[in-house]
Amino acid sequence: MRVNRLKAVNYRNLKRFEINPCKNVNIIFGDNAQGKTNLIEGIWLFTGCRSFRGSKDCEYINFENEQAMLELDFFGQGRDQNSKILVSDKKKVELNGVTLSSPSKLTSEFLAVVFSPAHLSIVKDGPSLRRKFLDTAICQLKPKYAGALLQYNRALSQRNALLKDITYHSELYDMLDVWEEKLCSLACVIISQRVEYIKKLEPFLIDIYSGISKGKEEMKISYITDEKIKLNSPADIKSSLVEALKSARKSDIYNGSTNTGPHRDDLGLEINGLLARNFGSQGQQRSCALALKLAEAELIKNITGEQPVILLDDVMSELDSARQDYILNHIKDKQVFITCCEPSALLKMSGGETFKLKEGSLCTCT
Repeated sequence: MRVNRLKAVNYRNLKRFEINPCKNVNIIFGDNAQGKTNLIEGIWLFTGCRSFRGSKDCEYINFENEQAMLELDFFGQGRDQNSKILVSDKKKVELNGVTLSSPSKLTSEFLAVVFSPAHLSIVKDGPSLRRKFLDTAICQLKPKYAGALLQYNRALSQRNALLKDITYHSELYDMLDVWEEKLCSLACVIISQRVEYIKKLEPFLIDIYSGISKGKEEMKISYITDEKIKLNSPADIKSSLVEALKSARKSDIYNGSTNTGPHRDDLGLEINGLLARNFGSQGQQRSCALALKLAEAELIKNITGEQPVILLDDVMSELDSARQDYILNHIKDKQVFITCCEPSALLKMSGGETFKLKEGSLCTCT
C-alpha cells in the first residue's frame, strides 16, 4: 500500500494543496496550526473510518467555502487506484470512477494505521478509548463489523428506552425478550470478533513490546467483560449474555440503562502481570500504546498481504530517543508520514524526505 499523490481543495486550511510523497519516510514539518494534522487526517479518511479527531463532516470544509474535495492516488492490491471524497451538505465518495453508497465502502480498499497524541491515552484513560482502538482496527479488516456495531447501538438505544418506559408502563415488560434476543445476537458478533482479533494481535504485540523494552518487560493483552459472559465460543457468548441480561433486568430498569454488553467491555493491558493503566509508569504506558499501533500494522500485513501506510501525527516528540529509534527502524519497510515541528533529529535517523507546511501551503525541502 502506497500513497502516490494527495490533492486537497478547500479542505480545512488546505485550500489548494497537492503532495507527491516518497515511498519511504515522509516528514511533514512546520509551526503549529499550519495544516500538518489536516494532511494526516485527509489521508486517513480514505480508509473509510471516521476522523481520529472526532470531527463532523461540516468541519472539513474551509469556512470560506461550501464544499471540500480530497483526491488520493494510491497503489494497492497490485494496481494503481484513485479515490475521491467530496464534502458538501453530504459526503460523496468515488473509487476508480465508481460512486460508492457510503464512505464505509472504502474500508479495506486503502489500509493505514494512525498514531496521534490522543492514542497515547489508550492505556491510561478509560475503557472507551480501548474499545475504539479495537473497533477501528477490526473495521479495516472486516467491513461488515461496522454494520454490526451500528445495529447493536440502535438495539441498545431501544432497550434503554424500553427500560425507562417500563417504570411507568409495566405492561411493556414482556417486550424485553424481543429486544434482548436481537441485542445478544449482535453483541455475540462484536465480542467474538474482538476476542479473535486480540488472539491474532497478541504474538505481534508481545514481540514488539519486548523489542521496545529490550527484553526487560513482558506485555500481555486480554478481553475484559462481565464475569458471567463465557468467551469459549460464539454460542457460549450469546447464551451467557442472554442469561446475564435477564438477571440484570431489575437493576437495569432501576438505572434506566443496560450495564452488560460490548459497550461496557474493556481491553486488559498488563506489564509483568500488572495492569498498565493502574501500575505502569508513564514511559511504560507510552510503550504499550506504541506497541499496540505497531502490532496493528503487522497484523494488517499478515492478514491482507498489504503493508499499511503509517501515519504518525505529532507523537515522536513525546517519545524518548530510544523509542523514536525503535519506531523508525521498525517501520523502515513501509511508507510513513510523520508530522513534527522540527525535522532535523528525525531526518538523521530516517533518511526520509521532508515537506514544509506553512498556512496550508507546501514547499519541498530535500
